Amino acid sequence: MKEKSLYSFLLLISVFILISIACATTQSIPTGTPEATATVMPTTTNTPRPSPTPRPTWTPDSAATQYVEERIAEVQEYYKEGYLTTTNGTFAEFNDFIYDWADLGRYQLFTLPISVSDFFLRAHFKWNSALENSDTAGCGFIFGLQPNKDHYAVFLDRTTVYFRISNARFKDASSVEPTRVLGKVKFDYPAEADFALIVRDRKAFVLVNGELVSEYTLLAGRPVQGKLGLTVLSGTNKDYGTHCEMTDLRLWIPDN
Repeated sequence: MKEKSLYSFLLLISVFILISIACATTQSIPTGTPEATATVMPTTTNTPRPSPTPRPTWTPDSAATQYVEERIAEVQEYYKEGYLTTTNGTFAEFNDFIYDWADLGRYQLFTLPISVSDFFLRAHFKWNSALENSDTAGCGFIFGLQPNKDHYAVFLDRTTVYFRISNARFKDASSVEPTRVLGKVKFDYPAEADFALIVRDRKAFVLVNGELVSEYTLLAGRPVQGKLGLTVLSGTNKDYGTHCEMTDLRLWIPDN
């Protein structure tokens, strides 16, 4: 990376932190009614019971500087690996997210108030199931959400990355198969991992605990520009179903 670009990026992030310190606020997840969706588009909706847990406000000390440096290092690493085409961009942080969902094979969708095409979105996932041997279940991200509800959905299950594309016109969804598989995932309940989704130029990269697990090529005729969202896929109808927690939830958007 050129020295000038790094300086500009550091300046941009520093300004972002200073503004955050002055305002002592963080961007929060909207509290509107979520939408339920699945392989066959459902008609049910459900109002979330738990509320997102507020993140701590910024404190003007050395910890804040270290925090910024870690975020910059993450961007630089993704750029070096070829997942990003620039290191210039903007971070947004969101409140912690906690939700239970008990509807086998369906997932809840909570939209974020941001529409993007290229990005990386990451969080620390913790998930559990009321059934020890549940069907596919876990936390996930939504992207490319259109006004007609078409979207991509990516979940981290105990044994797989579950990547789906939903088609509202035909009221169904299909799998997006990886073009490259570089690793495997295997967890026991309760499960826990860092999860990152990077979308760039119709390519999607999924990283688990900092390692690239799979790469995908997105459909040429399907819009990628759209809203983002958080989601929980239930693997059982029993009791609370699937429990999902997302912490350290942040988004990075490249400069145009």
